[in-house]
This record gives sequence, structure tokens and C-alpha cells, in this order.
Amino acid sequence: MTLEERADLILAFARVLYVNGQATEQTVNAVDRLGRALGLQATMMPRWGEIKLVAKEKDDTSVVQVVAEPAGVEMDRVASAMRGIEDIAAGRLPPATAMKTIVEISRSPPSPTWLFALAAAGGAAALAVIFGVQHLPAAILIFASAGAGAVLRRALGQVSGNLFLQPFCAAALAGLVGALAVRYDLSSSLRLVAVCPCMVLVPGPHFLNGALDVISGRLVLGSARLIYAGLIVLAISVGLLLGLALLGVSLPTDPAGRSVPLWEDVIAAGVTVAAYSVFFSTPPHMLAWPIGVGMLAHALRWAALTQFGFGVAIGALVACLAVALILTPISRRTHMPFAAIGFASVVSMMPGVYLFRMASGFLQIASSSQTTLEQLSATFADGLTAAIIILAMSLGLIIPRMMVDYFLDRAGAVES
Repeated sequence: MTLEERADLILAFARVLYVNGQATEQTVNAVDRLGRALGLQATMMPRWGEIKLVAKEKDDTSVVQVVAEPAGVEMDRVASAMRGIEDIAAGRLPPATAMKTIVEISRSPPSPTWLFALAAAGGAAALAVIFGVQHLPAAILIFASAGAGAVLRRALGQVSGNLFLQPFCAAALAGLVGALAVRYDLSSSLRLVAVCPCMVLVPGPHFLNGALDVISGRLVLGSARLIYAGLIVLAISVGLLLGLALLGVSLPTDPAGRSVPLWEDVIAAGVTVAAYSVFFSTPPHMLAWPIGVGMLAHALRWAALTQFGFGVAIGALVACLAVALILTPISRRTHMPFAAIGFASVVSMMPGVYLFRMASGFLQIASSSQTTLEQLSATFADGLTAAIIILAMSLGLIIPRMMVDYFLDRAGAVES
């Protein structure tokens, strides 16, 4: 293969990883490994909207780039691409035929609509259990609303490529169903019928990837990811509040949820993690790790909140520390993408409800002629709490991962 052909092959693998949710650091490392396997020094320079690759061989250099928006999360493609890189490095996949392989991987279909809808419905109902839903009719409404929203998203995806239309319409449907539930006394003051179907729409991996990029020093890319995730949350919030407003309902300033027994929290967490794994198209053979570790993480979070009296940010930090410490060596040993098993384990802890309440608070402030100090403080407290939780989760995932990678790399260097 010529230099240009090898550079194009590396770029094709990099693009599949980048646009389907792999963390930037792991994508860069995969590109470097593939480059060395092909006899090149490959340097990847990712930005929002494109990837540039510089491939060097002795005195010859090839610079190639491709359009690439990191807006998707398809972990089956990520896992297949990582496995392809391992096969090339081990000599099991000839470079001459690898381009065909990566093209096939990039076109692999997502989860079928029925499974996607079932996961959305089950995940929303499980989140409602975690937040303390008390009545079966409310749980059934949440299940049906989230499932219908998932079907609506898939249908809209067939007719429009707009990245924000799907979450907006699904959230508007959830808001309308939630408002009807309030009208007919089927929803408590927590408004879980409206909120929980929207929580499964929150782009947790994009928030986490963006925060990880910022912490790693990739400020421009990290900021772009966070802005993208924030715009999706804005679309969800506008849709939710619009659906509620059609019947004159708003989100309350009550506590975000109720305390539930440990066994309910842990079982519901397992269902939620399984649902998110389906959203991310995680390969079936990888499901056991995120589900098991996610249940353990929620148990630790439950203990931090109820037994030790810590806040929600510390609870999320403790859970993410445990996830990173357990799954980092496992992902290295089994070559499973950390994003596939790690994000699914913790993404249910994303502070969606606080973001929605902050948006509702700003709307009420803008439309009210007599804004109270209590209303202002509650709105800003929700926003600050959401930001702190995202930061805590990001630090909890990245710091142990960096430490484990450092010590395992040193141990490997000593052995070699």
C-alpha cells in the first residue's frame, strides 16, 4: 500500500471511532497504534466537524482530512473498529482488505426500532423508580410516553437530519402527556410523568466526552462538545415546557426526587443501565459489565446520600470513582471500549432534572413581573448543582483512569 492509501485507511478508522462516541484520548491512542502497525507515524488532530491526519514515513508526509461531526453514539461500531485495529496490529486482518472492513462497520445498522422503543420505555420507568414514583398508573404513563417518544424520534430521523428536532418533539410529547396526567391527578408534584421520559433524552456521553476533553486540555473541542450537548438540553427543555404550557402546567421547585429503598434503587439502576446500553448499541457480550458495575455504583451513591448524608455531587463522584477503578483495567485487558461500558454505567446519574428545572425557572422569571429572591436562588441553585454534578462525574471517571493507565503502562514497560 502507498503512503496515501495507508493514511486514508487510518483516517477511515479514526472517523468511525470519532463520530460514534469513542472518547478523544482513546481515539488518538488507537490512531497511533494503527499507524505504528502500518509503519507510519500518525498524528490525529480532531476538531468539531473534521479530523485532520498527518502521516509520516521517513522523509515523506501525507496530510488528509475528512468531515466528521462527533454527534453519534454507536458503541457496536466503536467496538468493531477497535477490534479491527487489534486484528491489523496482530496480522489477522490484511491492510489491503481493511478498508472494506471499516466501510462495512461504518454502515452497520443501529438497534431495531422496537428494541429502541422498549429500552426508552423501560429506562424512563426505571428512572422514575429511582426518583421515587409511588403510583402504578404514573409508572405506566411514563413507560408509554417514553416508548412513543422513541418511535417518534426514529420516524423523524427518516425524514430530517436536524440534530435537535428529534429530542424537541419527543420532549414536547412527554410534556403534553405529563400535563394531561396533572390535569387528571395522575402525577405528583414531582412531575415525574413529564420529566422521566425527557431524562432518557439527555446526551450524557456528549457531556462526559466534552468535560473529559476540557480536563485533558482540548479546550476548543471540549467546549464544542459541551455546547452541542447544551443545545440538545435546550431543545429538550423547550419541548418539555411547551408541552406542559399547553395545559397551563409548570415544573415545581420541590425536591428532585424521593428516597427509595436500596434494593429498589439497585434493581432500577440495572434496568436503566441496560436501557442506555441499547441506546448506545453496545454489543450484547459487553452488557454484563456495565449492568453489574452500574448497579454497584448506584448502591454506593445510595449509601453516600442516605447513610452518610453527602450531596448528590459527592454521591455521583463516589460512584464514578468506583466505575473507573473497576472498568479501566477490564477495558484494557478485554479491549472493550471504555466509553461503551463506562458511560452506560453512570449516565443515568446525569442531572437532567436539574437542567429542566433551571430552564423552567428562567422561563418563569422572564414571564413574571414580580420575581422573588427565592425563585432566583432556586433557579441558579439548580443550574449550579447540574454543573457541579457533571464536573464531579468527569473527574471521577478521568482521574482514576489516568492513574490506572499510568501504573499499568509502567508495569508493562518494566516487564518488557
